[in-house]
Amino acid sequence: MYLDFFKMREQPFGVTPDPRFLYFGQSHREALASLYYGIQADRGFVALIARPGLGKTTLAFQLLEKLQPASRAVFLSQTQCNSKELLHHLLHSLGVETEGMELVSMHNKLNEILCREVLAGRRLIVAIDEAQNLDPSVLETVRLLSNFESSQSKLLQILLIGQPLLAEKLDSPELEQLEQRISVFARLEPFDSEDTARYIARRLQVAGYEGSPLFTPEALEIIAVQSEGIPRKINGLCFSALSLACAMGREKIDAGMMGEIVADRDVEPLYRSRTARRVLPSHAASRPALTYYPAKPRWSFNRWVSRAANFAGCTDWVRNSLLFLRRG
Repeated sequence: MYLDFFKMREQPFGVTPDPRFLYFGQSHREALASLYYGIQADRGFVALIARPGLGKTTLAFQLLEKLQPASRAVFLSQTQCNSKELLHHLLHSLGVETEGMELVSMHNKLNEILCREVLAGRRLIVAIDEAQNLDPSVLETVRLLSNFESSQSKLLQILLIGQPLLAEKLDSPELEQLEQRISVFARLEPFDSEDTARYIARRLQVAGYEGSPLFTPEALEIIAVQSEGIPRKINGLCFSALSLACAMGREKIDAGMMGEIVADRDVEPLYRSRTARRVLPSHAASRPALTYYPAKPRWSFNRWVSRAANFAGCTDWVRNSLLFLRRG
């Protein structure tokens, strides 16, 4: 693994939403502030909407952490469910056994918990991830949860987290009442080139890297363009780049290496030839299809991994990987 090679404590470009690695671009700072004050003001409903890979879940965890210890939070990610199943997931997360309970009983139990939290001086926050997957009927159930209130404030704060499809659903006439109750609509935007470079540097720093810059300016520009400023794509490109650099025994990643990474991650050739055959006119079926394929680098990432088995720091990793593949 490249962690020892680059002297890092942990994986800088992981796939889990660790708030420690959150980089605040302008839209991230604005979204966090808006959601924070919306919940602090007991507005009942707030929403975070963004394209896949922009860090919605990571920002949500950061928000819930920021609201501690004056709040108790429940994070729900199982959204392929009906109304009863949603309440089951909610109460189960609160430590309640719901076997055999009907909707009325579950509502009563939730109200009991909310009253107990209020007496303890805490607010209860329910964050629902991937909320665009909820059916309109389930979203209506979520709206009814906001009816838990006292004469002065809402007893339950609800954060809806989803992709643009969520905004499209909320804009429909059948969900007009829910849309009207959402006080804050926060959104995230992709990074520009400068924020992409700062994002990479931030993650490397948190992971414990202390050496000279790992990426040349040209390599960073390629990452910015190819990732479209989407953090999840940036993570994938950087993970592959560090793995290749380790395999080659290189301490800096340049444009040439990033070109190899981009070519190896291109999925279009995996389906293009089949598509070309499918759309070929019937009268031309007897002639071979002419398809242009851009030239791939002479050495791809996969070839470098095999060829670089003797480089310092990577020998054991490559050897164990090859043994694992043979056993499989």
